[in-house]
Amino acid sequence: MTTRTTPGHFRLFYVDDSGSPDSGLIVYGWLECPAHAWRTTLTAWLDLRRHLWTRHGIPLTYELHSATFAAGHGNPSVDPAWNRRKHLRGEVMQAALAHIANIPDLHIGAAYRATQARRHLYAAHRADLYRTLVTTIDTRVGTANEHALIFMDGDGTDPTYVSAHRALTLGRRHIIEDPQFQNSRRSQWLQMADIVAWTTYQHLHRAPNRTFAWDWYTKHLQARDAHGEPIAL
Repeated sequence: MTTRTTPGHFRLFYVDDSGSPDSGLIVYGWLECPAHAWRTTLTAWLDLRRHLWTRHGIPLTYELHSATFAAGHGNPSVDPAWNRRKHLRGEVMQAALAHIANIPDLHIGAAYRATQARRHLYAAHRADLYRTLVTTIDTRVGTANEHALIFMDGDGTDPTYVSAHRALTLGRRHIIEDPQFQNSRRSQWLQMADIVAWTTYQHLHRAPNRTFAWDWYTKHLQARDAHGEPIAL
């Protein structure tokens, strides 16, 4: 006898972090997508990447890393004149945010912590925030009778992420496996998660040199936030 599962009972999370020890603010942003919508969601994002190529000359393989891109660093376009017109980068960032917000079945989320900790203490708070986030996600998907898999940027050498997953009670956990690490340069999903995390950080931190991005979360992402707003954990 073949057992069938109901579409949507397995959820994929793509998580990236933002923040800095100087500000004391730590942010984790994520995308969440039901597994049955993985293909259509990725296809929708690649439609935007093709548009960025035809309109702005930004190759599909170019990593959209928010902190670098929005600050005007690097040469994302094959057109040198475009690269010198830094206001165009804001247009691209907002186009990406609007596109994320309009993809069916895709939601975003963000968790944050404000701390006075610096250096290694900041890292300890970041690890604890991730542990709390994993527990929160595990509880939520369990309540919905779902299971989840988490993907993260990185190479897996930081043991705190694996430890957070293994701290869950095996008999009750709904997040399966350790975090699945990928290189963001090769993952369109993690580049989207980076955009969410960075945008949420700018919304919360409100640095004077990033006033252009202060309202991007409210304007584009809040309506798609699974919690309605960034959650303090």
